[in-house]
Amino acid sequence: FRVMQDEESGQTIIAFMDELHLDIIIDHLRRESQVDVNIGSPQVAYRETITRTHKQDFTHKRQSGGTGQFARVKIMFEPNADSADSVFESRIVGGALHGEYIAGVEKGLRSILSSGPFAGFPMIGVKALLMDGAFHDPDSSALAFEIAGRACFREAAPRLGVQLLEPIMKVEVMTSATHVGNVIAELQSRRGQILSREIRGVVVVVNATVPLRNMSKLEDALRSCSNGQARLSVSYAGYAPVPLPPDDRDPRAAMAIA
Repeated sequence: FRVMQDEESGQTIIAFMDELHLDIIIDHLRRESQVDVNIGSPQVAYRETITRTHKQDFTHKRQSGGTGQFARVKIMFEPNADSADSVFESRIVGGALHGEYIAGVEKGLRSILSSGPFAGFPMIGVKALLMDGAFHDPDSSALAFEIAGRACFREAAPRLGVQLLEPIMKVEVMTSATHVGNVIAELQSRRGQILSREIRGVVVVVNATVPLRNMSKLEDALRSCSNGQARLSVSYAGYAPVPLPPDDRDPRAAMAIA
């Protein structure tokens, strides 16, 4: 588990990947430590990504007497096929931009990618290639290029096919052949995708993926529908697009979960 301090509220937050361990710690805090524990609703760390490639040319220009602000950038945005990380690369050649200006562009992009345009969740899997740029002395500065980097993505976003992602868990359920149908029905009722079924001795193993938002009390439900003859193992599988149209409720704000 992890213990975190919420800077805005001052609350101490304990985060778990397993409901059983969460219940044990809550019980210990209440009985042994006499701590008044507030149990909040499960929170899901949604993410956003892009699905299309687009090259955006943007000029930030401001003049209000005296020294102004000027920065021009040409940035290619594309899905990062190699990793879920968001990366920035400079393709500037021949000294078209000073190093501090390039750093300003990267700072601006990383700032805006921390809160995506779809629902304000952090963005992953974005590759930003700085292809070209221009500056005017004395109006250009690292700050001007930081502003240009942010605005360039904002201008490009409607053409990038921004998509909401949700965390997916890989589940393995071991049960008797008698209860396999009930187990599969329970998983599918939670938008679970059945990957395989295999026989191991006297038990049947069901492998599936289930969205994290639908995992609440899954272990209890499986135990109930199998007369206590189901054993659940869970691991993180990755992120996947949230189905459209949206299902029964909007995503909640994400917790600070890596």
